[in-house]
Amino acid sequence: MALFRRPAPTNTETQALALVGERVRARLDAAPGAYRLPVDGLDIYGVADFFMAAECARLIAMVDAVARPSPTFHKGPASGRTSYSGDVDAHDPFIRQIEQRIDALLGIEPAFGEVIQGQRYAPGQEFRAHYDYFDTGASYWPGEVKRGGQRSWTAMVYLNAVEAGGVTEFPKAPISVPPQPGALLVWNNMGRDGKPNPLTLHAGRPVEKGVKYIVTKWYRARPWF
Repeated sequence: MALFRRPAPTNTETQALALVGERVRARLDAAPGAYRLPVDGLDIYGVADFFMAAECARLIAMVDAVARPSPTFHKGPASGRTSYSGDVDAHDPFIRQIEQRIDALLGIEPAFGEVIQGQRYAPGQEFRAHYDYFDTGASYWPGEVKRGGQRSWTAMVYLNAVEAGGVTEFPKAPISVPPQPGALLVWNNMGRDGKPNPLTLHAGRPVEKGVKYIVTKWYRARPWF
């Protein structure tokens, strides 16, 4: 199946986001191994064993190499993000192959995807409830308009088992997903009307024991740069 191309200039961003949501949803509904989680009003899917154990181990080492205190669009401790994170090398052949698999699963053109970011959570670390989509009234928004606009889909892969804690929780859905090595969790940050979906509020709950590793890839309404 062909990947989705840049929306025609006559489309508004909201229309484009609604269209990509519809197409990705249809693609995932037909994809072997993709499972739609039973949540009304939220397009969210899981794919078990999306990454092999060796791939997870390699990604964990790459995350450790770039991990720094995690930034947010809302500066300061009130952001509630206490993990370590970093963007991996987008030019690394292994990363390019990983990204191509995610792109192909969703059917989104590679240019729309941000570089993969890795995150590491030690005991007590968390990412409090937040949205992946952007607040269009925030001071940072004009800059993001120039960098591809609104975020559409989020793809997140768990890289290891966590001894205790570290679940991904969608409190408004409500649904909670425990870390499962190699499993992909993917959701549409927009509703079916192409507007931000408040049900996508989610949190990385505190790790209680062990260390949690994940990688995340976000997609935009337009090509990202």
